[in-house]
Amino acid sequence: MGSSVTTVLITVTGQDKPGVTSVLLAALSRHDVSLLDVEQVVIRGRLTLGVLVSCPNDPEALQDELEEAMNTVGVEVDVSIGADPIGRAGLSTHAVVVLGSPVTARAFSEISRNLAKQGTNIDSIRGIADYPVTGLELLVTTVDTGADADARLRTGLAEVAVRENVDVAVERAGLARRNKRLIVFDVDSTLIQGEVIEMLAARAGVEDEVRAVTEAAMRGEIDFGESLHQRVATLAGLDASVIDEVGESIQLTPGARTTIRTLRRLGFHCGVVSGGFRQVIDGLAHELELDFVEANTLEIIDGKLTGRVVGEVIDRKAKAVALRKFAAQVGVPMEQTVAVGDGANDIDMLNAAGLGVAFNAKPALREVADAALSHPFLDAVLFILGVTRHEVEAADAFDGLVRRVPLGPAV
Repeated sequence: MGSSVTTVLITVTGQDKPGVTSVLLAALSRHDVSLLDVEQVVIRGRLTLGVLVSCPNDPEALQDELEEAMNTVGVEVDVSIGADPIGRAGLSTHAVVVLGSPVTARAFSEISRNLAKQGTNIDSIRGIADYPVTGLELLVTTVDTGADADARLRTGLAEVAVRENVDVAVERAGLARRNKRLIVFDVDSTLIQGEVIEMLAARAGVEDEVRAVTEAAMRGEIDFGESLHQRVATLAGLDASVIDEVGESIQLTPGARTTIRTLRRLGFHCGVVSGGFRQVIDGLAHELELDFVEANTLEIIDGKLTGRVVGEVIDRKAKAVALRKFAAQVGVPMEQTVAVGDGANDIDMLNAAGLGVAFNAKPALREVADAALSHPFLDAVLFILGVTRHEVEAADAFDGLVRRVPLGPAV
């Protein structure tokens, strides 16, 4: 009769140093074990290494040898014989990203408590960002498999997020999360700081009047098309040269360049869909090397703004249509698209996307978004997509190295 196989969990802790892993694995190899799972974390020089194995021989003898071996490298080892392999061997159902400045122990405790209350187990935790916000990614498994499981998990965590002043995003885990291939941004108060229509209105001396209409439209109190016509009418007679002046004065949202640059390196198609104006946005789109631009067009006659727009108005419905059009052009399924915006005018676009992100958004948009960001850094979108700060910096460093390497002689 063959000997029975025992599952053993080995946990090693201590000061990180060369040789710890090799000493551990050498000891394991002498007992003919099979590796089931391995995870290692180093925080400020402190090592935690977990190894789950199946042992066909005497687990007590394995425990004795491991304690002896790890003592030679000055680390502690804990051996749990008969550990349950179920859980870590399975796939997590969701990824939960927590962003804050800072993420307090109390906030994280409340998130953990809420997950437990919903019957959701935390499988792993890793840090994904330390700048410009702290980011933590939790891979979790929920027992709730109902049709509204995602919404219930998201709603429960959203309540904690508001109370504890952190951002929490929930997505289905797995390949689909890192399989996004197209992203579109709203422009005003998302990709750039401020509203272009208000910048133009300031040149016409009607900024306060226009701002009031803009804010009402973003809250969803006024139909966007109607509000657009009202605001553009106040610009009648303005010299067209102000368009270039406003274009030159635009300030990108912090992290916008990093976000676009990184996404392009990852193979994303990047574009903008704006209720603003094509004449102002085109220069920005060229500078950022965007693939798509959809926006309104100001009518100009004899070098003056007429107070009207020409062509189809890019309103709430048209934004969703533009996203679908872009996706069809590059052959990307809608579930692999991402949309980022801040106002009620973006609701349909975010609903149509595989992942809708509300960025410093009005309540009407936050309520329907898959994720909501309240910190003024656009690169937080990367963290929601599972891209870490380390990966961003590594890509920047590699790109800089490539640019500095001189080309060889032509052949």
